[in-house]
Amino acid sequence: MSTLKVDGIRSNSASSDAITLASNGTCTANITNNLSNRNFIINGAFQISQRGNVTMGSSSAYTLDRWRAACGSSFNWDSAVVSQSTTSPDGFSNSLKVDIANTETPTAGQNALIQQKIEAQNLQSLAFGTSSAKQCTLSFHVRSNKTGTYCVQITQPDASKYVLFEYSISSADTWEKKTITISGNTADVIANDNGGGFEVDWHLACHSDDHVAATTSWASSGAFKATSNQVNLFDNASNEWYLAGVQLELGSVATDFEHRSVGQELALCQRYFYKIVPDGTNKVRWFTLLNNNEHYRKLNIDFPTIMRTSCTVSNISFINSANQSCTAQFSCEDHVTLQSAVNTNQAYAGLYGADFSAEL
Repeated sequence: MSTLKVDGIRSNSASSDAITLASNGTCTANITNNLSNRNFIINGAFQISQRGNVTMGSSSAYTLDRWRAACGSSFNWDSAVVSQSTTSPDGFSNSLKVDIANTETPTAGQNALIQQKIEAQNLQSLAFGTSSAKQCTLSFHVRSNKTGTYCVQITQPDASKYVLFEYSISSADTWEKKTITISGNTADVIANDNGGGFEVDWHLACHSDDHVAATTSWASSGAFKATSNQVNLFDNASNEWYLAGVQLELGSVATDFEHRSVGQELALCQRYFYKIVPDGTNKVRWFTLLNNNEHYRKLNIDFPTIMRTSCTVSNISFINSANQSCTAQFSCEDHVTLQSAVNTNQAYAGLYGADFSAEL
């Protein structure tokens, strides 16, 4: 038996090794497909949109699942709509669309951006805060009628650190793929908990108060930052901006996008947000007696997956024959108990729909 002894294997035209061999007999391979569970981004193909279209004002809001439209210093999006679009690059069915409705210019300290917050315990493989801190690579498809320079900022909230990159949209109304490699942070640990580990921000507008130079080294600040080259997407009411195929993964190579099934993606999203959709009188969840008290009714809602933390309940749609309100009596990671008062033991209460949120 013969042995081939080499330190690496690469293509004649490549600038880096496809396989790197170590002295301990192990190897590292840059493989661009067929690797599962490598995308730190949830709903990067924008398949899930439980909330539907969101018309924005001057308060930050979650839009498509796991995706947040942020208003730095109460920037007014002035009725801009964030929606799930079927305009998409080859290999994808959906994208996130920002549709500007009215012109706006950011004033002191104001910013507008699309953001995903990533749970800290999902990022432990990066080994931040150690000498073995690893690189990660962000890749995405972007499109807009407004060409120019845009910024992507990655923030590590635990340490109030960030890196900042520019990318260009060169051709109007044309999908372009961008790839950014992010250095490992050897100085600051990402806590192993259910808090925020990364915030990935696509800037759409930024006031000069928050202009800084692009940096590939982790710099100190927990605030939104962009370069002076950042365009103002809000300078024309006809502007629009699309994002698709977002992937953040371990290593310095942007691999093929990891397509997950709709069912798997929905389950990942429901850790952070679960919606019972009102459907008239066809789907009513009826309340029962609360601790044998004829004046109250209760309803337990079991979540389809364990949520990140105890949830907040909003947008309750219900019926109560005594015309009383409905409130959340108890909430934890796997269920919530709703309570409604009634005036007699013949009265009834039922739930049509509600939102349950455990977002970061």
